[in-house]
Amino acid sequence: MDLFNLSPPHIRAIAPYQPGKPIAELAREMGLPESDIVKLASNENPLGASPRVLAAIENVIMGLARYPDGNGFTLKTALAERHGVGLEQIVLGNGSNDVLELTARAFLTPQSSAVYSQHAFAVYPLATQAVGARGIEAPAKDFGHDPEALLAAIKGDTRILFVANPNNPTGTLLDPVQLLGLIERVPKNVLVVLDEAYTEYLPDAMKSDSIGWLKRFPNLIVTRTFSKAYGLAGLRVGYALASAPVVDMMNRVRQPFNVNSLAQAAAVMAMQDDAFLDECLAINRAGMVQLTDGFKRLGLAYIPSYGNFVAVQVGNAAAINLSLLKQGVIVRPVANYGLPEHLRVSVGLEGENKVFLQALERALEEMKK
Repeated sequence: MDLFNLSPPHIRAIAPYQPGKPIAELAREMGLPESDIVKLASNENPLGASPRVLAAIENVIMGLARYPDGNGFTLKTALAERHGVGLEQIVLGNGSNDVLELTARAFLTPQSSAVYSQHAFAVYPLATQAVGARGIEAPAKDFGHDPEALLAAIKGDTRILFVANPNNPTGTLLDPVQLLGLIERVPKNVLVVLDEAYTEYLPDAMKSDSIGWLKRFPNLIVTRTFSKAYGLAGLRVGYALASAPVVDMMNRVRQPFNVNSLAQAAAVMAMQDDAFLDECLAINRAGMVQLTDGFKRLGLAYIPSYGNFVAVQVGNAAAINLSLLKQGVIVRPVANYGLPEHLRVSVGLEGENKVFLQALERALEEMKK
């Protein structure tokens, strides 16, 4: 018997998600010291976690023999106070990827469909396909979400519309007016999953009142993460905010201990450390200018971004990426997102950005020979 065929066809057809290359892996492949490698591939916070967060982790680390609070009461309480929602409106996740998948598991079936945009986050089609549902990709406009195309893509069997704002990997944004106009026109029997993993990086004028909209739209789910601006990618903690009936269904398919004790303690403290967050955002703004000024100097087009990364058009992206890897610089190829000529580059510290730009210039020169 071919054991591979024991799995249903929709599972066999999945191409697994490919994360950014780890530093240790590149060091082994290229024979490079890990300390010399610059990783700008996974949209991580170059400052890491704040000292106050690290201290909070130290305070709970001796309790690792105990299971974490499966209900996440302390973290949920902190989130409820910050966002003005009830505890019954919060779902915790092992990163926001987890809550995206919980949404698919709770509301999609092989007889239903989900809609998402071209060039949108790869987890949307993966989560959809994993439950046997049909994925519908709406064409993008200027690399970003096209509200009219998304609405036109919704069919009678559609149960979820995924919207990333800002979008990964393009960094594009629907402004508050555009986004609200889209949500208002979505059928009430279709859940709108608004993925705001990068919302902290937005200037205040560009931030939507997405959480306030929960009172108007029972079919709205807002997902967020502590992996990006808060620097907790290694701990995996995210959350969703939604109406109580929606949260109830998601919790029915959630693993009971999906957010560990260290992650819960770290997330609670991260929300309190506004000074550290402000520092991270300032470094991101300066780094974005440094990168985009470098692209202009090199004559490269890029997609204006509202996140902590930017997609730059380099031509033969596969060859440029290989050259960068040989030089000890890791960025993210995005051909699998329908962007074969682009590389996505995370904003790093000033010195890391400089190393990348120098390596990119060398790679481009090599291509001319």
